[in-house]
Amino acid sequence: MFGSVFSGGVIRKAVEKGLMEIRVHDLRDYTFDRHRQVDDRPYGGQEGMVFKAEPIFRAVEDIRESPETRVFLLSPQGRKLDQRLAEEIAGFSQVVLICGRYEGVDERVIETLVHEEISIGDYVITGGEPAAIVVVDAASRFIPGVVGKAESVAHDSFAAGRLDFPHYTRPRDFRGMKVPQVLFSGDHAKIERWRKKKALEKTLGKRPDLLDRELSPEENEILEEIRKERKEP
Repeated sequence: MFGSVFSGGVIRKAVEKGLMEIRVHDLRDYTFDRHRQVDDRPYGGQEGMVFKAEPIFRAVEDIRESPETRVFLLSPQGRKLDQRLAEEIAGFSQVVLICGRYEGVDERVIETLVHEEISIGDYVITGGEPAAIVVVDAASRFIPGVVGKAESVAHDSFAAGRLDFPHYTRPRDFRGMKVPQVLFSGDHAKIERWRKKKALEKTLGKRPDLLDRELSPEENEILEEIRKERKEP
């Protein structure tokens, strides 16, 4: 699963350039019984299986390069992944991601070994592998040199606490749908204000919760303008 994803695109190029390194480890390599068992039935008599503590501890202790290494567990009950968290993760020299499965992991792993749990959303998937791929991809964008232009990251959706503004390219007129005239004005200040307004319009319509943060005086002014145009209270 990991090989097919990390062997292409931006991440493959980043690995080839030596900007980041990705290693995949099989927990079964850290077991000693003949069945290489990584899970077992939970105490208390519930359904499902639980990851055993021992192979996870052995794996992390073998992989961890220094006391500063951060260990994260992919879990539906973790801190929700966002741009801020992705940037934090990118700042560590080594990160270990434990992919949860089954009914979860032995609580002693969470209490003793894991620094933080991470969730990619309020839903449950069959395993932590897809979530780990999302975390790696999101964090990699903050590693210098991975994305060709640093400005692209700075202008991403959520980077400024709001959704992105609309983007257009050729042709100028497609089936009667025309690119906004302001983008051809050559007035950079006017274009920048238009982009801010469109970003706030999109955020207000799709993710108004993002506007709960403190806004700049200009953003408040533009937001008031949008609300008047919509005749909102």
